[in-house]
Amino acid sequence: MRLSHRVAAGVDSPMAATYARVTTAGGRRPLLDLARAAPAYPPAPEVVTHVAAVAQDARYAAQAGLPHLREAFAADLRADHGGDVTADDLVVTAGCNQAFCLVADALCSPGDEVLTPRPTYFNHAMWLRMRGVEPVIVEPDEALVPRAADAEALLTDRTRAIVLVTPGNPSGLDIPPEELAAFADLARRHDVALVLDETYRVFRATAAHTLYSAPGWRDTVVTLHSFSKDLALAGYRVGALVGGEALRRQALKLFDCVAIGAPRVGQEAAWAGLTRAQAWRSARAAEVGARREAFAAALRERPGGFEVVALGGFFAWVRHPRRGTPTPDVVTALLEEQGVLVMAGTDFQAVDDGTMRVSVGNLTDVDDLVARLEEFGA
Repeated sequence: MRLSHRVAAGVDSPMAATYARVTTAGGRRPLLDLARAAPAYPPAPEVVTHVAAVAQDARYAAQAGLPHLREAFAADLRADHGGDVTADDLVVTAGCNQAFCLVADALCSPGDEVLTPRPTYFNHAMWLRMRGVEPVIVEPDEALVPRAADAEALLTDRTRAIVLVTPGNPSGLDIPPEELAAFADLARRHDVALVLDETYRVFRATAAHTLYSAPGWRDTVVTLHSFSKDLALAGYRVGALVGGEALRRQALKLFDCVAIGAPRVGQEAAWAGLTRAQAWRSARAAEVGARREAFAAALRERPGGFEVVALGGFFAWVRHPRRGTPTPDVVTALLEEQGVLVMAGTDFQAVDDGTMRVSVGNLTDVDDLVARLEEFGA
């Protein structure tokens, strides 16, 4: 058989390659898994109880999603962001990656371009390239904040969307609300979509954007969401896209051919989390925030040559001390010598500037990690 040349030319999953390295761990110390981008803790007890109660209902759900979940999530978005987002603006998907793929295919044809800042979430770039769409990299400022003014110069007649992840994956960076508003204005003026992946929205450290309050936001803004992180439902595969009717119609055509709709049990789990476990959700977000700050403080006091470049959401973007050594080799050495598993920055960008993604949201013993980093950097 002959395979698709676009898919065959695509890279294999960097996440799979990262976990393949675990076989090289030296075993001197217990493994510290700081590569995984989802919480290690289980979902709230209220969610588990509800899932058990509805497990016998295996029917298809409505294609756009269970009405009670869409109502609950629309209310959650209004409470956080304001504006007039409603249940009718939502399509529930099998995770946020699927939401991105549906939106990208609804917007783009082969030969089109999508603007996205560096460092880039690798699954976005993988999907676009395998569909014949070119990611055009927007260089951020020194603090890794992408700027609408810089992106404008890269727009062409082939540009179909600007894709941002906030809080960032991999950087963790919160894009300021005023910069998101500038990007929305840019997209509106040039008749392209602004697509915001807000997978880590609940873990942000800055104010929420107010894009849903802008007149005509549905003609420009699309937001993508996940319940895998804030509700610890990664294996249930449930996310959502929020946007205007024209986009949702095209996305539903694609969805019908892929999965018909999101799994019912995952949707019920997300509904229970939104309506019965809000205190649990807030407490987990606060814990992640505390871990971030403890990590940053520890590195300031005992750096070991490691430098925090950006911090926020679930991640720290960290520069390692072994200058001149390719970062993938450093990541392998860190695993072999100290039992610490992280992702190389080169998984997210073409340049090697010595950076790594550290999932501080899964860090339970800051002192242990910092001691290992100090020894590695000595």
